[in-house]
Amino acid sequence: MDNLSVRLSQNLDRWFPELVRALEHELFSGLRSLAGADAEDLAQETFVRAYQALGSYPANRVATMSLRPWIWTIALNLGRNHRRALNRRPRAVELEDYGRPDPEPVDAVAWETRLRKLSVPIRRAVVLRHVVGLDYDEIATALGRPLGTVKADVHRGLDRLRTMMEEEDER
Repeated sequence: MDNLSVRLSQNLDRWFPELVRALEHELFSGLRSLAGADAEDLAQETFVRAYQALGSYPANRVATMSLRPWIWTIALNLGRNHRRALNRRPRAVELEDYGRPDPEPVDAVAWETRLRKLSVPIRRAVVLRHVVGLDYDEIATALGRPLGTVKADVHRGLDRLRTMMEEEDER
């Protein structure tokens, strides 16, 4: 991916599609775990913002960028702003739900429910580590948090998820 930074610095229009191809699946799946149904829109907006930003930066800055954590910083900021906007809007309530098929397998729903029970900082760290596959340094950069804090958040998150699963098994 570092070589891609250099290529982007030389010809953004030619190499940006490669950046999208390299990160689109992990970005969507990570955002899906964090933002639910709005993940596709957030992923697209992330790439739009990234393209605009890269076009405004000097070539030497682009050439030395760590693209994965930088893209994730944009995505997480967009997700945070999106969540704030949603919290300010009134929500429609469905009164009847007859004959509606389950949109996702039960296990995926269960995992999404478990993840949503974690605090936002811990959920982000767990998703970026175990859904997206970022390493701890990349997560620390993307979240703007100290490395030790990120490691602790992932550890706490996994412990809480394990506890939730054990409690579900006992029922």
